[in-house]
Amino acid sequence: MTNRRHCKKDWHTSVLAIREKINNAIRDMPAHDGIASLLSGTYINYFYCVKIVEILKETEADTRNLFGRYGSQRMKDWQEVLRLYEKDNVYLAEAAQMLMRNVNYEVPNIKKQIQKLEQSLTDLEKKETEYKKSENIAHTEYNALCKQLGITGYSTVRRELMEKIKELAKIYQRIAEKTRSLDKIVEFYCAFVEFTFGQQYDGNTVPVVKHVIEKGNTTTFEYTYGEAPASIIEPPLNIKADEDESVKSNTDADAIDFGSLDLNGEIDFGEEVDLNAGGDIDWGDTGDAEQPAAAQIDYDVSLEESGIVVESAGYEGGTATGPEAYTVLDNPATRSEFINQLFELEAFMKLRLYEFKGDDKNNLLSFSQMQDAAPILQLSTTESTQNMLDNVQVVLSEMLHSNVQHLHNIKHYSRYVDVVAATLKQKLNLIDRMVAEQKCVRQKQEEAQDKIEELRPLLKLVIQRTKELQAEIERDISKRYKNRTVHLTGGVNTL
Repeated sequence: MTNRRHCKKDWHTSVLAIREKINNAIRDMPAHDGIASLLSGTYINYFYCVKIVEILKETEADTRNLFGRYGSQRMKDWQEVLRLYEKDNVYLAEAAQMLMRNVNYEVPNIKKQIQKLEQSLTDLEKKETEYKKSENIAHTEYNALCKQLGITGYSTVRRELMEKIKELAKIYQRIAEKTRSLDKIVEFYCAFVEFTFGQQYDGNTVPVVKHVIEKGNTTTFEYTYGEAPASIIEPPLNIKADEDESVKSNTDADAIDFGSLDLNGEIDFGEEVDLNAGGDIDWGDTGDAEQPAAAQIDYDVSLEESGIVVESAGYEGGTATGPEAYTVLDNPATRSEFINQLFELEAFMKLRLYEFKGDDKNNLLSFSQMQDAAPILQLSTTESTQNMLDNVQVVLSEMLHSNVQHLHNIKHYSRYVDVVAATLKQKLNLIDRMVAEQKCVRQKQEEAQDKIEELRPLLKLVIQRTKELQAEIERDISKRYKNRTVHLTGGVNTL
């Protein structure tokens, strides 16, 4: 426009005064739907001002005089705006600038905002899926741990675990009964060790397993001293109460009940005592007392007749306390020995089975010396060895079962219960946090969706107004060139 001298280069200096007049004129406008539509949404330009004046010709028709002039101040203000716009074609330069700004900045910026919000929606959906997955995993792990421990939940975990500990006795009794089936295995192992070491063999092989086979799951006291105790006093469980139960116990704590005690009463000492009265202590008649003659003591007294019972030497009739009160399979020390000895038997049977299946001429079992070994060694076969190995592994699997280990640790290690409770609490906290994160993500999704719903109509309106502006510019330029057809390349057509 400036190159063809339709507009001056300093046109923008005149626009400031025009914009100020427009802002003042907008404050006093009649109620009209057309004017409200023109004033909403986009930047007001010259062509809008022309339409506003046309509307004012209808609304302000009663102020028109005989000379065709309007007495309304509204009409005068807008006519002044048009006059300033048309001076030096300022309106044309401003319209062209508005067209370029809409095409190059406004529309792309709104589109970019919408794309960014749509991308954020996609990211938020992924986050929500991840949080939901983490919540499900935490739920699964929490339920699996509760099922493994045999409890209902975190709130009563300590009380329920204390109840579950009572099942250990039955579990160990069942394991002890299955251990009795290992008698042939122990005999086979001892015979092999005795045959291998000869006179150097002391017979002290897998002693804990032997004891369980012979006497069952006795107390550690009986295993140590060889005699059953008269009484058993197990150490008490050192497990704290659950949080909800401890709070309840604190609130229900007993208060001191003084009953109907009369604090105003006086102490009755009975008969009044005169502390100032004198008196002597009567020691009785000691002067003429005669000393009794020494009598001969007879030591020939029967213990049976006197009722005195003398206990025999040893620990029979003693009391099992502390760790000695635990059973062999329950005591952490003997339990570890029992498991280690089972592993020892398992390794031995695996090696024997490997030698049976192998084709090694140097195999000890194939030596001619084996004819001097015990019959159980000579008569053993691959099948019998495999059966013995299976029996050992059954007992091992029972002892190493996760539920048994949990109950054992709960009973003997007080901090283990705290660890289990903390683990359950951590899972619950994770679930709550994931639920809160999902709620926050959904809220952000709603906000982003609302923002998109606001921007899409605005984008549509800006594009529509830009097209109208481009059409007005094309018509105005066409008038300047004898109504030739004018097309602005690019522009709104690229939107």
